[in-house]
Amino acid sequence: MLRAVLSPSDPRLKLALRIARYLIGLGLAGLAVVVLLGRKGELSGSAASFRHLRLWWLAPSLLVEAISMVCFARTLGRLLTEGRHRLRPGPVLAITLASNAIANSLPAGPAFGAAYAYRRMRDLGVPEIVAGWAMLASGVLAAAALALMASVGVAVALDQSTDLNLVSVTAGTVAVSVVLLGLLRRPGLLAGPVVLAARASRRLFGIPRSGPGPLAEMVRSRLAVVTPSWPGLSAAFGWAFGNWTFDLSCLIFAFLAVDSAVPWRGILLAYGAAQLASNLPITPGGLGVVEGSLTIGLVAYGGAEASTVAAVLVYRVLSFWLPLLIGWAVAGVLALKARRAVVREAGPDVRVMEVSG
Repeated sequence: MLRAVLSPSDPRLKLALRIARYLIGLGLAGLAVVVLLGRKGELSGSAASFRHLRLWWLAPSLLVEAISMVCFARTLGRLLTEGRHRLRPGPVLAITLASNAIANSLPAGPAFGAAYAYRRMRDLGVPEIVAGWAMLASGVLAAAALALMASVGVAVALDQSTDLNLVSVTAGTVAVSVVLLGLLRRPGLLAGPVVLAARASRRLFGIPRSGPGPLAEMVRSRLAVVTPSWPGLSAAFGWAFGNWTFDLSCLIFAFLAVDSAVPWRGILLAYGAAQLASNLPITPGGLGVVEGSLTIGLVAYGGAEASTVAAVLVYRVLSFWLPLLIGWAVAGVLALKARRAVVREAGPDVRVMEVSG
């Protein structure tokens, strides 16, 4: 009797899961609004800095930031192609914008954003192992590209960065990135770490009940379908590097928009450090952390304090708040389309019930 009630094909279970999904979505959206309203001082405090803007510099700022988001989406698209599954650029860009907004709005946002992107890719027919690998690989490539950019920044500001012990930190980041890139090229090697994790989990929690051998074999067999090439990974890395480069260009144009000299000597290093700080689980999207660390770093390398604060605020409005609003709008459109698709598949009886209800 219990099995019959909980059968995956039971309409009541499907309805309950659908209602739960909508309720969770509404709850997360409400939580996002609360978080964002709690940070509204960041926007209101920047009003005085906008009075003397050179508005003609905002157009190229918006353009390079838009290109940055396209590069971000193309990274994921290229990785899906390497996994033998190609999606059109439009849906990939929509998924990227929506998942990025979720990741930057909620506590533990990156986990929610990754889960959202994974779910959307599965809805579009991407195999689960390819979707999971593509999400992991995009994060690794983004970190590797940022490490490369930070390395260039260290080289440019070498005499000061050695005092801050940033050379060893950057070198370690680059080394880890190289190892992870090797794992992306041969994903079957991930079976080894999976076995170690399974053994530890079995000793501590008693799961999985079976030995780690079958689990490792399953991981190897599933990852065997993912055989990325070095040219493909190099192309994806190029898109990831382009994402950071064009986003940095938005910051440079922000300095020009507030009629301030660009602190060229330290801008790469300060930018890299701020982006690394944004990944710390302190606030959603690095709110406050990015602004503070970026401003301090730029002022330390010669930026005027008042104009640097203004430039950073302009940059954050264009690179964070605007994509956030667009991303949530896209997420809403995707949710509406998914709902309509469910209603169409359910048939006319369900539509009649919804109208009568």
